[in-house]
Amino acid sequence: MTNPTSTTPSSGAPGALAGRREWTALGVLMLPLLLVSMDVSVLYFAIPSISADLEPSGTQQLWIFDIYAFVLAGLLMTMGSLGDRIGRRKLLLFGAAAFGTASVLAAYANSAEMLIAARAVLGIGGATLMPSTMAIIRTMFTDPGQRAKAIGMWSGVMTGGIALGSVMSGVLVQYFWWGSVFLVNLPAMVLLLVLGPILLPESRNPEPGRFDLLSVPLSMAAVLPVIYGIKEIPSEGWKTEYVVSVLVGLVFAALFVHRQRTAKSPLISPALFRGRGFAPAVVLNLIASFGMLGSAFFTTQYLQSVLGKSSMEAALWTLLPTVLVGVAAPVSAQLVQKGVDRAHVVSGGFVTAACGYGLLALAGTDSLWLVLAGAGVLAAGIVTVMSQMMDLALGTVPVGNAGSASSLLETGAEFGGALGMAVLGSIGTAVYRQDIPAGVPTAAHETLGGALAVAGQLPGDAGQALARAAREAFTNGMQAAAVAGVILLLGAAALATATLRKVPVRETEGAPEAVAPEQATA
Repeated sequence: MTNPTSTTPSSGAPGALAGRREWTALGVLMLPLLLVSMDVSVLYFAIPSISADLEPSGTQQLWIFDIYAFVLAGLLMTMGSLGDRIGRRKLLLFGAAAFGTASVLAAYANSAEMLIAARAVLGIGGATLMPSTMAIIRTMFTDPGQRAKAIGMWSGVMTGGIALGSVMSGVLVQYFWWGSVFLVNLPAMVLLLVLGPILLPESRNPEPGRFDLLSVPLSMAAVLPVIYGIKEIPSEGWKTEYVVSVLVGLVFAALFVHRQRTAKSPLISPALFRGRGFAPAVVLNLIASFGMLGSAFFTTQYLQSVLGKSSMEAALWTLLPTVLVGVAAPVSAQLVQKGVDRAHVVSGGFVTAACGYGLLALAGTDSLWLVLAGAGVLAAGIVTVMSQMMDLALGTVPVGNAGSASSLLETGAEFGGALGMAVLGSIGTAVYRQDIPAGVPTAAHETLGGALAVAGQLPGDAGQALARAAREAFTNGMQAAAVAGVILLLGAAALATATLRKVPVRETEGAPEAVAPEQATA
């Protein structure tokens, strides 16, 4: 009888070095992970063609964009826990099949409703793939040094995929039809389905307990209203409906936490937080995601609306800062393995990211290279933090609970990203509205895009003056938000130093395989 938590022979014992098989398997895992991250931004250039073909309403167009991220965020915890119970490889392969099937349905959708449904299934598939890949990495790479390198690669692929998605979308739509942005998923998913059973080890929690069905709707009711509310606030303002949505989600979050503390076999075991460093890792990872997506709210608009780049040009320019991302995670892993205190590496990452925000705070209305440098430095610092926090969290928890732990980290990152866009976006919007000249039309007073549209309809100097004033106001707002980002990330650096200083690198080598169900309520 095969042990349900066994791995491949080269990685079965704690601290054993992984071999060629494991590294090949990691390469196979990276392809679907890249595509899942790309699907966040792959519709940027496809939506005009989709609108022409399917004629969606305004509301339907928003759901075509948003349903993927909503379903993904809402199901991460459920799928992470499910993978711990039924097997991570099994769930991964099921998710790959669902993702591939949904990609075909999306590519050949003949109505907006069909495309929305297909995007929802893509979100379900993505929710199975993300925590499963991380949990399998935890299973295959038991040596701390190798695991850190593998997680660094995971982090780099996730970050790079979001930037690459918009560029690939533009290229495919230019030479093919909009459905091709979905069909590009198929080769990677087929490869995973063929090679996954051969290369990937199966693993699960040997004592998972019963699956708590009540926790599933509670988790979704906690996550979705909060994500929806804080996602809409930057563009729509602090309207009552969005504030109420967030508050409703927080109420369900409290009910979800109570359920996890009292259920005999919870979806997310509170015992995970007993591992030294796990709770700080979740919090610091959330803050890092806050900083990353908070800056993206401004840099993408800056390139297009302030500098006047086309969408394709802006997408290509955004690839440049990702060069530093590929260096940051491996370097940070090497530093920790050579004996540098992880607290110092993480706090250094936050300080580096704060310097990136500092560069953005110095940008004017014609500062392409300064903004790109700021975005690159910021991304390098954030990826340093996130790769270390993922490594710490997964090294802190038993292997049997790796799926639940990774899903909790990723759900926190979703919250952090939405909060970053909401908080920093609101700061920037408030400054923009304060600095835009009085007496302009309402649309121009609300957003930079609205101001440029109004300016295009005004004659001669009047239109140019309004466009210039709007660009300056937006840049002032970006500067103010960047200053807030500097303060936040420097505070996070201090928090990392205080909370991680006494957490050893090899926290759980030789730890028990799983948290037993009765431990959850102890």
